[in-house]
Amino acid sequence: MKILNVYRSKPDDTTKKLVEIVTRDRESDSFDLNTDTPDYDALVDKIFDADQTICWW
Repeated sequence: MKILNVYRSKPDDTTKKLVEIVTRDRESDSFDLNTDTPDYDALVDKIFDADQTICWW
């Protein structure tokens, strides 16, 4: 199972720990929305490539 983690803001220590727990023993990828110009086309491709997507605010 491939998990995509989408970050709306820079992850804090709690978020990092939760991501570690959720993605343990699984393939994972991430996408940062907290940039000046996020590549939304790449995000859509990653969403369709993943089995599960988690958004972290």
